[in-house]
Amino acid sequence: MCGIAGIFYHDGREADLSLLKAMTDTLMHRGPDSEGHQILAHEGLGHRRLSIIDLEGAAQPMCNEDQSVWITYNGEVYNFGGLRSQLLQKGHIFQTNCDTEAIVHLYEEHGDEVPTLLRGMFAFGIWDSKKRKLLLARDRIGQKPLYWFEDPEGIYFASEMKALLKLPNFQRSIRLQALDQYLTYQSVPGTGTIFEGVHRLAPGHILTWEPNQKAKTHCYWKPDWTQKTTMSYREAEIELRDRIVDATRARMISDVPLGAFLSGGVDSSAIVSAMSEVTNAPVKTFSIGFKEQDFTETQFARQIAEKFKTDHMEFVVEPDAMSILPKLVYHYDQPYADSSALPTYYLSKMTREHVTVALNGDGGDEFWGGYDRYRAALYMKLYSNMTTSGSRGFFDNIASRIPEGAANKSIARKIRRFAHASRNGTENFNTSIFSFFDKELRHRIYSDQFAEKIRPYEAEEYMLSLLLEDSQSPNSLGIIDRTLRTDTLMYLPDTLLVKVDVASMAASLEARSPLLDTKVMEFGASLPAKWKVGFFRSKSILKRAHHNILPYNILYRPKMGFGVPLSHWFRGDLHDYLKDILLDKQSIDRGYFQREKIEDLINEHKAGIRNNANRLWALLTMELWHREFMDG
Repeated sequence: MCGIAGIFYHDGREADLSLLKAMTDTLMHRGPDSEGHQILAHEGLGHRRLSIIDLEGAAQPMCNEDQSVWITYNGEVYNFGGLRSQLLQKGHIFQTNCDTEAIVHLYEEHGDEVPTLLRGMFAFGIWDSKKRKLLLARDRIGQKPLYWFEDPEGIYFASEMKALLKLPNFQRSIRLQALDQYLTYQSVPGTGTIFEGVHRLAPGHILTWEPNQKAKTHCYWKPDWTQKTTMSYREAEIELRDRIVDATRARMISDVPLGAFLSGGVDSSAIVSAMSEVTNAPVKTFSIGFKEQDFTETQFARQIAEKFKTDHMEFVVEPDAMSILPKLVYHYDQPYADSSALPTYYLSKMTREHVTVALNGDGGDEFWGGYDRYRAALYMKLYSNMTTSGSRGFFDNIASRIPEGAANKSIARKIRRFAHASRNGTENFNTSIFSFFDKELRHRIYSDQFAEKIRPYEAEEYMLSLLLEDSQSPNSLGIIDRTLRTDTLMYLPDTLLVKVDVASMAASLEARSPLLDTKVMEFGASLPAKWKVGFFRSKSILKRAHHNILPYNILYRPKMGFGVPLSHWFRGDLHDYLKDILLDKQSIDRGYFQREKIEDLINEHKAGIRNNANRLWALLTMELWHREFMDG
């Protein structure tokens, strides 16, 4: 993995080498092994390298034979060996054995179509000096990040937004609607960011730019959920397992030590089983646990490690949130509310002490239906057909009397949340059940001034637009396929993949995801929803594909997730810290919230009246972000 950056001006002035170096210095954790900078005729490309393939060669930025095409690249392309052979046959000359050079020559042959030929995760910038054109590209599902900023002077790009903050012409102006989105979705979704003018290149997209022209973006890939397979269920089981093994084999190419994250859940266990199948050496596996047993899965990870005879290591940690939180806030660049970023960082940091590359099970829930809310959507459809708005209101009134202080996964809390979300009708159910802060609660805590500034914008509109896309067409998708597609376009790239990319790269560890292989994803989208999710089952075909490979209790135990004991912390060790930060004059004076409403959230949680742990974490990380990036 690497960190990349670039500076391109309209008027032909030479890019500032010291500025380019300042940008790449912020990306050192992404590439601690070496750095490179290239000022071309006027354009500037920068690079930080984490060496994985061809350790001694492959310095970047890299060029073709006549130095007319230059690239700065972040990622791994797993089919580069075959591409290299084809290019050699066409007469291209290679100086290295790395995937980067294959992309350069591939661009010479295919131009802007090059991303469609790559199997892997990537973000890169290519400058074609003959055509005077910049090409930016991002992988299909968005595993590798790429941010860009355009102003009257030119265009600038980088792997992380903090690099763009080094630009002297960049104004740190907050996009207020992004804060409303953040509290709704745990992160800022889509191509917008927390800052006005800074964009995130969408997954499966390219961007082209030429001097004295505006940047243009184009989608080159999106999974198709409408075309369903003609295979039988049994044939699909076999095909799925074969594709996972093939994707895993492709991701085990490395010139540095390699291992796997192992939680003991279905997804990571499936990857470890595939790794064990394609290698003779014991797989190195890594797990993390906490002293609070409700948040520890190490016993299940241990069971898988014993079954596949892996070289297994467990780390039991007692996170020091007060000391680590500012570091996480710095690395995530934007407000980010998924608290599992904390254990993901600890796991990455400890894993990096033993290997440089780690495979994981990311993508198993979004393509195969692993979340409770998928089944909840089926229940909602049935519930809506069998009830009236009046009876639903009555049920909600009864359910609202269930105490909210219960743990997040308790049946009582799920019933209350389901009833509350169902008030908004079938179309809005998914957005309601998804949100940390629903619309009603957000506007209850907002100050009058802030609510007026963002009016009439409502964050729910973004997710709803994805859910309802093509809903009126004759071949419209069912509720499960629409929800899976929405998570694939939004929650997976904007929250979960951001979490893993940032946490792993903060530790200079490369994370690879076989379940996000193009062939696996496209196959998953082609399978009927009923093969994945039912009223009493989830991830059905993924589990069946591993029925004789993984233990029964691993396949069918309740999903735990990768959480941390926030609820305990905010009633105990972190309670005073939380109050000091959120009720501080500096925080309240930002003008977003009513002080007494935030104090109510804290007190309700402390007293056990309502479990506000996730909400308080979101508010805490949001305020710490302001202190890091806005207050300095």
